[in-house]
Amino acid sequence: MMASSRIPGFYRLPPSARLGLLVENSQLQATDAAALRGDALTLDRADHMVENVVGTMALPLGVGLNLRVNGEDVLVPMVVEEPSVVAAVSNMARLVREAGGFSAGSTDSLMIGQVQLTRVPDLDAAEAAVRAATPRLLAMADAVHPRLRERGGGPRRVELRRLRYDEPGQPAEDMLVVHIVVDCVDAMGANLVNTVAERLAPTLEALTGGEVGLRILSNLAAERRSWARCAIPAALLATAESPGPEVAAGIASAYRFAWADPYRAATHNKGVMNGIDAVALATGNDWRAIEAGAHAWAARDGQYRSMTKWTVDDNDVLHGEIDIPIQVGTVGGTILNHPTVAANLRLMGSPRASTLGAIMAAVGLAQNLGALRALATEGIQQGHMRMHSRTLAVQAGAEGAEVPAVVAALSAAGDWSVDRARAALQALRAAGPA
Repeated sequence: MMASSRIPGFYRLPPSARLGLLVENSQLQATDAAALRGDALTLDRADHMVENVVGTMALPLGVGLNLRVNGEDVLVPMVVEEPSVVAAVSNMARLVREAGGFSAGSTDSLMIGQVQLTRVPDLDAAEAAVRAATPRLLAMADAVHPRLRERGGGPRRVELRRLRYDEPGQPAEDMLVVHIVVDCVDAMGANLVNTVAERLAPTLEALTGGEVGLRILSNLAAERRSWARCAIPAALLATAESPGPEVAAGIASAYRFAWADPYRAATHNKGVMNGIDAVALATGNDWRAIEAGAHAWAARDGQYRSMTKWTVDDNDVLHGEIDIPIQVGTVGGTILNHPTVAANLRLMGSPRASTLGAIMAAVGLAQNLGALRALATEGIQQGHMRMHSRTLAVQAGAEGAEVPAVVAALSAAGDWSVDRARAALQALRAAGPA
């Protein structure tokens, strides 16, 4: 049972004390705590995960705090190297928490397997044959993974699409594409769906008289989406320099810019994915597949647009929402092989895949809110560089207690450069102990 995701002063503690608090506030066990310390992925385990292994490479594992989703607290593991990502999620989650938290959810875990058929002699006849054979095709797909049905999943339907390749200057080509839609439940489903597509391909070739081309899943998981929403009274958005309604209006204006301009949308959406990718990495999921699907979804009307939406109503309440494909699993694959991934999932309360997707959507929305609020007030660089100042202090040679002192000097000067950090460290050491 999750005690609370609200842990004041967490960032001030040393890592060992933070880990102790997480054990107290989550389902983490002693073995999980050891896994989170960073040495759980042995070279032998890594060698069984990918090819040509020569070592492992660590990235920081942080925890997003304060998140409340559908009335439940959740601690969110995040693997990311970029400063300010974890802080932005935690800060915005605390703000949204004061407004009641996030509401979030997911569709069924429907993935699409594609079988491409080329040189089909009669497209009308081929479509009719496939439709007539749909019950048989679904039964064949069901037989590929019979235990999936026991878990509530399995093949759901067969769809047909006619496509034409008509790139200027190249010969046109017609093709028939068959979609097999499968509910993967708690699995991400790539291997599962690929196997179904491979198994059905010969039968589809015989039914249509065409030639089978590709047999593979689509990462545009348009029917496996997760969404999150929040509603924030403008007063909660106020800063020392900017009144809340002005900040809310600035956030909504920034969204409209991203909706209208793909150049802005690319940066806007990169910020959204900063949070989502970090959770995907921490939970052993394929962040590349999630990225591909989310960005393709953002361009579904023919122009690349914002993944989020922000509006202000007549009562000065800022409304935010996100609804994108998020294809994640909580069983199989890396999750079985990587002890830290298993520990991270227990940190979150051992969610089902649909719940994990909903949490990730809320994280993406919080991340976007943090970026747009910064843009609407102080500008993104000042806040980002404040978080980056610890890295600069270490680059300058600061150690232990010297790091926060150098950070304070950089903030006071408003100059976030390695040269300034070196000068601050030199002055600190010259002054000697306080």
